[in-house]
Amino acid sequence: MFKFPFLKKEASPERKKLGAFGGVYTPSILTILGVIMYLRFGWVVGNVGLLGALLIVTLSTAITFLTGLSISSIATDRVVGGGGAYYMISRSLGIETGGAVGIPLYFAQALSVALYTIGFAESLAIAFPELNQQYVALAATIFVAGVAWVSANAAIKVQYFILAAIALSLLSFFFGSSLEPTEIEMWGAADRLSEPFWQVFSVFFPAVTGIMAGVNMSGDLKNPTKAIPMGTLGAIGTGYVIYMVLPIVMATRADAETLLKTPLIMKETALWGDAILLGVWGATLSSALGSILGAPRILQALARDRVLPRWMRFLGRGSGENDEPRVGLAVTLVVVLAAVYMGELNLIAPVLTMFFLTTYLVLNLSAAIEAFLQSPSYRPQFRVHWSLSFLGAIGCLGVMFLINPLATVVAAMVSISIYSWLQRRQLQVTWGDVRRGIWMTLLRIGLFQLEQHFRQEDPKNWRPHLLVLSGAPTKRWSLVELADCLIQKRGLITIATVLTNKAGGLQKGQFEARIRDYLYKKGVQALVRVTTANETFTGAQQLVDTYGLGSIVPNTILLGDSESATHRDSYCQMITQFHHSNRNLVIFRENHNKGFGKRRRIDVWWGGSMQANGGLMLLLAYLLRNDVRWREATIYLKLVVKQKSAVPPARNNLNQLLNELRIRAIPKVIVSEDRSFKRILKENSKNADLIFLGMAAPDENFVAYYEELQQRVTNLPSTVFVLASPNFSFSEVL
Repeated sequence: MFKFPFLKKEASPERKKLGAFGGVYTPSILTILGVIMYLRFGWVVGNVGLLGALLIVTLSTAITFLTGLSISSIATDRVVGGGGAYYMISRSLGIETGGAVGIPLYFAQALSVALYTIGFAESLAIAFPELNQQYVALAATIFVAGVAWVSANAAIKVQYFILAAIALSLLSFFFGSSLEPTEIEMWGAADRLSEPFWQVFSVFFPAVTGIMAGVNMSGDLKNPTKAIPMGTLGAIGTGYVIYMVLPIVMATRADAETLLKTPLIMKETALWGDAILLGVWGATLSSALGSILGAPRILQALARDRVLPRWMRFLGRGSGENDEPRVGLAVTLVVVLAAVYMGELNLIAPVLTMFFLTTYLVLNLSAAIEAFLQSPSYRPQFRVHWSLSFLGAIGCLGVMFLINPLATVVAAMVSISIYSWLQRRQLQVTWGDVRRGIWMTLLRIGLFQLEQHFRQEDPKNWRPHLLVLSGAPTKRWSLVELADCLIQKRGLITIATVLTNKAGGLQKGQFEARIRDYLYKKGVQALVRVTTANETFTGAQQLVDTYGLGSIVPNTILLGDSESATHRDSYCQMITQFHHSNRNLVIFRENHNKGFGKRRRIDVWWGGSMQANGGLMLLLAYLLRNDVRWREATIYLKLVVKQKSAVPPARNNLNQLLNELRIRAIPKVIVSEDRSFKRILKENSKNADLIFLGMAAPDENFVAYYEELQQRVTNLPSTVFVLASPNFSFSEVL
C-alpha cells in the first residue's frame, strides 16, 4: 500500500480526533432529521398525497445526493482543511469565489443557531406555558455555545444523547397506532383546496439540506478524505430511508384533513407521545449545536486566508491542542444572542436558505469543472462524472427559484458584491485553483478551431497583434503607451525584451515578473516575453521567428528608432529580416521634448505609389483616434502634387477614398513648387502631434535610405514609420 506522508501530517491525530461517525455522520443526520420532519411532514402528505410525498422526498434527496457526490469527489482529491465548504470552494474556484460564498455562509450558519434556539423555545413553551420564550431561547443559545466552547468532542458527545432521543421518538412513532380509519390518498384530493406541488416541495426541501454540518467539521477530523464521503453519503442514505417510510406510516394512520390540521400528528399517533417532544427538542438543539460548531470554523478559515479585513485577523486564532476557534465562537455567540434578542428572523430566513443552496450550487460547479477539465493534478479517489455534478448544480438553482425567487436574487447580489470587493483587494494566495485550467481549456479549443477552420488570416477580421520590442518598459514607456492606444483590447500586445548578459532562467523569470507588475500598475493588459541572446538584434530576430502559439503569432512588430550610427547596419538588417518574415513593421521615433504633444493632430502622409503603407497608416491612425486619449484628435491625410492643376482631381480622389473607407479625415493636397519633400514635411507637419510616414521596402541600399529618412524628420514631432507586410492587402481590411 502506498503511503502519503503529507496526508498523514495534515490529518495528525494529535489535532484531529473525530472519525466519520462522530465528526460527519452524526451532525449531518441530526440536522437532516429536524423540525420539518416533526412539524411539517404530515402537512406535506396531506397536501400532495402519498405518492406526491414520496416523489418530493426522492427529488429533494436526489439533489442533496448529487451534492454529496461532488463533496466526496473534492474531499478525496485533496486534504480538506478547516472551513469545510469554504475551504473546498476557495481551493477550487479561487479565493474570491470562496470568500463570496464563505462570508454569507458564515452568517447563515450563525443566524441559523438563532432560528433553531427560537424554535426550541417555542416548542418548549407549548408544553410549559409558564416559561418566558425569549429567556429560554437565550439560555439555550448560551448552553449550546458552552458545549461548543469546551471542545468539538464534547459537542459530539452531547449529540450522541440527542441522536438517541430522536431514535427513541422514531421508534415510538413506528410502534404507535392509527388515529382513525383512513383511505390513502395517492395524489391529494381534487375536491378540496390544497397547496401546489412545488410550493409543498419548497417547504420540505430544507429538511434534506443538513450535510454542511459534517463538512464544516473538516478541520477536526482524523482523516477528512475518508470521513467526509462516508459520513455525508451515509447520512443522506439514512435520511432518505426514514423519509420514505414516514409518509407511508402517516398515510395509513390519519386522513388528509387530520394531517393538515394537526402539526404534531406524530405525537398523536406515537406509542409514547412525549418521546416525540423529546425528539423535537433534540432536533432543534442538535441543529443549533451543529451550526454553532461550523460557523466559528468558517470564520477562522476566512481570517487565516486573509479574506477578512486586516483588523479582523485575530479571528483566525486557535486555542488548545485541537486548535479550537474559541475567539470566533465568542464573536459568533454575540451575533446569535443579538439575533435571538431581536427575535424577528422571518424576513431573513429565506435569504439564509438561499446562501446554503448557493454553497451547494458552487460545490457542484467546482466538482463539475474539475472533472470536466481533467487536470493531471485532479485525482480523486471517489470519482464522479462531471455531468452528475453539473446536474446537481442545475437542481440547486432550480430549487432556489422555486423556494423564493426574490431571496435568490438578493443572495446572488450579496455574493457578487463580496466577490467584487475581494477582487479589488487583489488577494495573494499560496495555492492554485481551477481558473487557470478553465482558460487553458478554452484557449486550446480556440486554437484548434483557428487551425482547422481559419488557417488563412481573414482580412475582414484582421486586428493588430503587436510584438513590442521595448527593452525595459520604464525606459521606453511611450512605445508601450502607443501600443496600448492602438490595441484598445481588440488584439494582443506582447512586451518583449532581449537580455544580452546570458542571464539564467531565474534572473529572466524575475525580470518578467517585474515587467508584469509594472504593466499591471499602469493598467496595461499585455503578455510579457523575455529572451536571452548573445546580441540584441540577433535575439530580436529569433524572437520574431519563433514567438507565437499555433496560428496566433504577432502580425505587427513595434519598435523604437535607433539613432546610434554604430548599430545602424545591424538595425537595418533586422528590419529587413522582419519584412521578409511577412510582418507589418512600425517604428516609433519619439521627440523626447514634445512626446505626444496635445494629442490633437495626426498627419498621415499618403505616398501615392505605396498603397499598402497608406492603407496601414490610415488604419493605425483610425485605431489611435478611437482611444480615449486621442479622441479629440483630427486626422489630416496629406498628398503632394507637382502642379496646381493636379490639386482638384487629387482632392476628389482623397475624398472618395475617405468616403469609401468610412474614416473621418481632412484631405490636404500640397503643391510642391519645386520644394523638396523634406522641406514640405517640415513646413506642413511642424505643429502636428504625431506624424505617419511610409517606408520603402528594404533593398541593398536600405541603410542609406534609412539614414535619409531620419534626416527628414529631424526636429519634427514624434513620428511613426510604417512598412506594411508584402503579402497582405489592407484594401480588404479597410
